[in-house]
Amino acid sequence: MSEQLHEAGPLEKVLREQRERGRKLLVPYVTGGYDDDWLDVVRAVAAAGADAIEVGLPFSDPVMDGPVIQAASVQALGRGTTPAGIIAALANADVGIPIAVMSYVNPIAHLGYRRCAMSLAASHIAGAIVPDLPLDEADEWRAEALSAGVDAVQLVAPTTPDDRLARICAASRGFVYAIGLLGVTGERGAVADSALLLAKRAKLMTDTPVLVGVGISTPDQAVSVSAVADGVIVGSALMRRLLEGEGPSGAAVFVQALRDGLDA
Repeated sequence: MSEQLHEAGPLEKVLREQRERGRKLLVPYVTGGYDDDWLDVVRAVAAAGADAIEVGLPFSDPVMDGPVIQAASVQALGRGTTPAGIIAALANADVGIPIAVMSYVNPIAHLGYRRCAMSLAASHIAGAIVPDLPLDEADEWRAEALSAGVDAVQLVAPTTPDDRLARICAASRGFVYAIGLLGVTGERGAVADSALLLAKRAKLMTDTPVLVGVGISTPDQAVSVSAVADGVIVGSALMRRLLEGEGPSGAAVFVQALRDGLDA
């Protein structure tokens, strides 16, 4: 394990504590502002057993996201949703677990790295995920996030070579986001072998929690991945239900099923 020990930030501290209790970690994703009740959804999935929540800041060119989350982003943008508005609204979420935002570098750079990091901290947001900001270009953002007390989550992919994987794992705060397969977010019929292999490789590199996202759609898939990883991120399967009108109660039922599977 090549990672140097580092002080855990607000997101990582909670995830480490839960892992030490023997719990497999569950992080649902919700697109901010997709509908009037999005904050109620955030509260509902927290109450249903999430360990942290990833809230997407809608963006017009979401290169990592598949059709479901793209549709949610388009819907949110059509309602006049802005990154600043979502960040401000989360200040009053009061869910009792950490929230991390997922954004792209364009909106963050538009706000300004320092201003964005300080805004996140002021709204009690514990972490940030920026998938299109590679490690080699992330020093300024990571420094501002660290200074503000916000965990800057880094991403690794099945194609990441071992030397770079070690560097990314060492730099990541909060957790290491392991992209389970090559492609955009979306539901899949089975867990990709690449997800299990990447989780295993990352776990050899770091003691920071390793969570797998992209393609995790069912309780059985979450359990399969979590046999190797520390937990999962589930986005498209939840957002599809929300776009179909299931609302906070439907979100809670789905997340509770994931939680029950992981706890069994």
